[in-house]
Amino acid sequence: MGDRLVRALRTALDIEVAPADTMVRPSTRAGVDYQCNLAMSLAKRVGRPPREVADKIVAALDIDDLTAPPEVTGPGFINFVVRDGWLATAVAGLVGEPRLGVPTVARPRRYALDYSSPNVAKEMHVGHLRSTIIGDAVRRLLEFAGHEVLPHNHLGDWGTPFGMLIEHLIDIGWDDSAHTITDLNGFYQAARSKFDADPEFADRSRLRVVQLQSGDERTLALWRQLVEESTRHFEEVYGLLGIGLRAGDIYGESFYNPMLADTIDDLERKGLTQVSGGAVCVFPPGFTNREGEPLPLILRKRDGGYGYHVTDLATVRYWVGERGATDLLYVVGTPQAQHFQMVFAACRQAGYLTDDNRTVHINFGTILGEDGKTIRTRAGGSIKLVELLTEAVSHAADIVAERSELGPEEQAQVARAVGIGAVKYADLSSDREKDYLFTWGKMLAREGNTSVYLQYANARIRSILRKAGQLPGPGTPVLLTAPAERALALKLLELPAAVDAALESYTPHRLCTYLYETAAVFTSFYETCPVLASGVDPQVRDSRLVLARLTSEVLVLGLDLIGIEAPERL
Repeated sequence: MGDRLVRALRTALDIEVAPADTMVRPSTRAGVDYQCNLAMSLAKRVGRPPREVADKIVAALDIDDLTAPPEVTGPGFINFVVRDGWLATAVAGLVGEPRLGVPTVARPRRYALDYSSPNVAKEMHVGHLRSTIIGDAVRRLLEFAGHEVLPHNHLGDWGTPFGMLIEHLIDIGWDDSAHTITDLNGFYQAARSKFDADPEFADRSRLRVVQLQSGDERTLALWRQLVEESTRHFEEVYGLLGIGLRAGDIYGESFYNPMLADTIDDLERKGLTQVSGGAVCVFPPGFTNREGEPLPLILRKRDGGYGYHVTDLATVRYWVGERGATDLLYVVGTPQAQHFQMVFAACRQAGYLTDDNRTVHINFGTILGEDGKTIRTRAGGSIKLVELLTEAVSHAADIVAERSELGPEEQAQVARAVGIGAVKYADLSSDREKDYLFTWGKMLAREGNTSVYLQYANARIRSILRKAGQLPGPGTPVLLTAPAERALALKLLELPAAVDAALESYTPHRLCTYLYETAAVFTSFYETCPVLASGVDPQVRDSRLVLARLTSEVLVLGLDLIGIEAPERL
């Protein structure tokens, strides 16, 4: 339909737009399948009333084979009702099509995607959950669309915290062979307390940072041990969560450290730096504090140490200049919004970013506990991510055991898929910019917009298909003999639009909403359209099996695009 509108706009108004920009969307109005709102956005451009623009578009449309005559309503809405014959043919054409109608992009781009980013020597906690889950879903969606994705896990593995931690480990005679990430977490807390309370230790820690940065072998050896144990822990968490990050995707702060001096030199050569309070800074235009004073990005502190701002500038310079990234995406919490705006502005001033580059801060809100406050342990500390995920699988195991006829080993596999899926879906089905409430009851509910509901819907469909035996293949006619069949067929064709919507502004919840709606429409279909009941005409039976099969494939593909498994049996 988009291509037809493009041609109509060219004929009627001499306007060129891309098919994706024709603003054709599924309609929520009864009796209308699709709606186009383009006339309103074009009215000012062409200097005519929206309704007149809409009438001209409709008059130029060659669409009789696809829809009934379009109707213009209101200020200029163009409404479409798809012809049943075209709808049935289009749905039947999805059988055996692995992408289920979702096209790949015509012009792939190269995305550098920064997500997860935990700190070395600290256990991952619930605060790392959103960046990790959202980032991995964005990665999957981009790759499915046909783009190249360069993931990078920007670990906190450098600077003052490691000077004080390594100094503390030397003080206690640390032997790495006897300790795990939990021990390192405790050591870090002890080192921080000592750093804050003991000036002599603080001075030694700062000297240790200098030794680390200058390549002292003893210091580096201890640092490498911290990184190795931490990486093992991160990979354990990622494996449990089903996240695609690997050790080869790690680009910690230490990776960029050799680039910092040259980045500052380059900015100085371009006349972009100023000395303020003894520190070397850049002042991106347009950013001020409450007093109206310019806000700085601190590159080199008064004591000669580097600020984290220069690391972010060097990061942009590396991924665009060295790796050829066209787009830079940062999956980081909303509180860092101004920081990224300033970094992007400074990079454009410096020429590290051009008009061909796009930068996006994919921000997100906070996970709240049932008390409406930031989720924490009863003692007030951060919840360890491994413990939260283990608890999710345990809750899911209880649910699966209630109804499942599977053996113990299969139940354990299903419980993992259900529990981990519930945690991920609770996050991804929410608008990422908003806070969301973390509750086991809602998360693992079998009804409503939850992954459990979708997984059970798919398992029910797979059960129907198994009972049917031989399934109808490509070429099987789809018959739309009931309203519920037609509604399901329309919904199945909306998958490409749902994927586009999720990618348009990096909002996976839009795909989640579509999957939930698809499962709900299938439920209505199944309740009113018998599939395997005796007396059902064989051609109708085969047609309904095609619709059931495609619904399962849409649910499985859609869940996979956000990193959630859909077990065949529950």
